[in-house]
Amino acid sequence: MRILKYDVVVIGAGLAGERAAVEAHRNGCSVAILSLVQPRQSHSNAAQGGVQCSLDNMGEHSAGDDWKLHFDDTIRGSDWGADQDVVERVTSAAPRLIRELEYWGCPFNRTEEGKIAQRNFGGTSVWRAAFAADFTGHALLYAIDQEVMRHEIKIFWRVQVISLILNGAKVIGCIALDLRSGDLVAFHAKSTIIASGGTGKLFSESTNAINCRGDGQSLAYNTGRIPLGNMEAIQFHPTGMYPVWILLTEGCRGDGGVLRNAQHHEFMWDYAAKMGNLASRDVVSRAMMSEIRAGRGVEGPFGPHVWLDLTHLGAEKIKTRLRDVHDIARDFAGIDVITEMAPVKPVQHYTMGGIRTDIDCRVRGVEGLYASGECACWDMHGFNRLGGNSLLETIAAGFYSGTTASTEAGGRSASETDQKAIQDEYNIQVERIDTLIATDPKETSFALHDEMALLMTEQVGIFRTGELLKDAVNRLLDIRERSNNLGLSCKSCGRSLELEMALRIHGMIDLALIISEGALARKESRGAHYREDFPNRDDEHWLKRTLAHKRNGEYLPRLEYEDVVITHLPPGDRGYGEKPPPAAK
Repeated sequence: MRILKYDVVVIGAGLAGERAAVEAHRNGCSVAILSLVQPRQSHSNAAQGGVQCSLDNMGEHSAGDDWKLHFDDTIRGSDWGADQDVVERVTSAAPRLIRELEYWGCPFNRTEEGKIAQRNFGGTSVWRAAFAADFTGHALLYAIDQEVMRHEIKIFWRVQVISLILNGAKVIGCIALDLRSGDLVAFHAKSTIIASGGTGKLFSESTNAINCRGDGQSLAYNTGRIPLGNMEAIQFHPTGMYPVWILLTEGCRGDGGVLRNAQHHEFMWDYAAKMGNLASRDVVSRAMMSEIRAGRGVEGPFGPHVWLDLTHLGAEKIKTRLRDVHDIARDFAGIDVITEMAPVKPVQHYTMGGIRTDIDCRVRGVEGLYASGECACWDMHGFNRLGGNSLLETIAAGFYSGTTASTEAGGRSASETDQKAIQDEYNIQVERIDTLIATDPKETSFALHDEMALLMTEQVGIFRTGELLKDAVNRLLDIRERSNNLGLSCKSCGRSLELEMALRIHGMIDLALIISEGALARKESRGAHYREDFPNRDDEHWLKRTLAHKRNGEYLPRLEYEDVVITHLPPGDRGYGEKPPPAAK
């Protein structure tokens, strides 16, 4: 058994993971990053439009902006599902964290005065999204990755973490599969940070990269000690490009783009009278689907869609500020957005819930484990994330998790029983893989995944009902039972996509069950969770967070609830002028 020892091990090499690693290294810790992919291929690279930060750089468009306005916009966007102490911490720290990234070399767009430029985004009261054209995530990731390389932080990529190592209630590292050789490696750590991203590939239609499969959430949940928070809070982005589901950034609408139906009517003002095309993402997604339901969608070979119209913006603006959108539409749909409207439809985009942490990013239920970024329920986003707040959260949570994990690592030392705990977990994972190899498959993980993902898209989507959710839970239970009949056709451990999926499919189905069961139990509509049979927000009974716990020997989670932290802004109207969507025919 190969054991590698570090003060801090970070699982995930996106913005949150690399920012955490830099901070832990700054504090004097030895650090290793474990990643499925080379860091610059992490899904953070795909973020486009901007990062929210109250710099107040845009004159009359941002006059008087400060963290308090950013705080208010974020809480209203979350539909009062976010913890306000966390939101205050992040929004007040944002200017310093973004200016640090500017110092590290992130090439933000500039105003005529040379300040960081900011654009309009949905659900915000001023222009606040700092941006680098429409490849902001790419620019931020390269800047932070350069810092990782400058600090010579060790990176292990093409490795899949398959379990956490516990010694009692203390996490002391993880077991990882080297995807090249097929060997298992044990990482012994004083502090472990999960920063593994979202769960988009639980759905058949998603903007997420193929590696966004909820690995970190499954790792935590499978310990049986750690709750997952608000997993039913799934964001659907309005402008997934039909039918390939690549994101066309919210910056398109922030820069003046509009949504039109089959009759070319700009319909968003009919649904959100105060903000129109720049209402929050949950409002816009419901409006688009309502137009399609009403028969005003554009018929296409894979079902109906609506139009995103940028043609009035002009070639110069599109080729400078939206050049990735221009190239993506050209390369993947054969459309020139300078002269043609782009087909779009709401599609799964973001996981608001995740591994429940405290305000310092410590994971609940264990010692020595931290979580940051999309895999975590910190909880900055509640039931709807504002565009641009995800990039901010990765940077802020990376900073705070790296700080907390490295500080507390200094007070920990190896236990005499650590070696036995490592060996025991290693043996469990060896037996797990050997059993899969020795078993001929009655079911395949890829087929089970596709069945689950299609079910999630069709029945646990933008519009939810008790009837659809109950049926989804029952069908997922059947899929989960059938997943016990897995085996491998390929009997090799190295370079085996079949083994990779077989090791994660149980966890993916468990997460789908948590989402569906949580959505079924929450009898209200809040943010992105919209129940047609309970169409109103119910603060009296549901101003609280769902916590899902694993139950021994059972597939369905145990659900409990906790109060949302409210410090400054009591529940009220979100301010979008939203009209309720019409009932389904």
